[in-house]
Amino acid sequence: MTQNSRPNPRSQARSAARLGAVQALYQQHMERTPIARLLDEFHQHRLGQTVEDEHYADAEIEFFDDLVGGVHARQSEIDDLLTARLAQGWTLARLDKTMLQILRCGTYELLARNDVPKATAISEYVDVAKAFFDNREAKFVNGILDAVAKEVRP
Repeated sequence: MTQNSRPNPRSQARSAARLGAVQALYQQHMERTPIARLLDEFHQHRLGQTVEDEHYADAEIEFFDDLVGGVHARQSEIDDLLTARLAQGWTLARLDKTMLQILRCGTYELLARNDVPKATAISEYVDVAKAFFDNREAKFVNGILDAVAKEVRP
């Protein structure tokens, strides 16, 4: 493997942070875990740890915290942006709960993380969707986040 073909450790840590943020927000949505306790749980027991024989990759903690805290703080604004892009008759409540968190995280990143190129943010959340769903749902994530990006980062 040449040096240029090695995965970038920072990129891998951010990818792990994105996946972890989706999982944390899903847990928060389902269990109503307070954000501070949720962040502490993921720092201490999930990110970079082995849980039930499954290893969680090392994540960029500050990026993870920003995603989770930012989605939580701006959820109403994020949900309004997403609702406007759903097909007529659809609501956020009808979406799969994991899908909803993927879209919320992606939307937050497009809104608040101008240090991340919009194509990178969209691609990363399409990859997260592929970890949970098939290609049809991944294309849905791509379409929704692309529409959000056109509004918030013209």
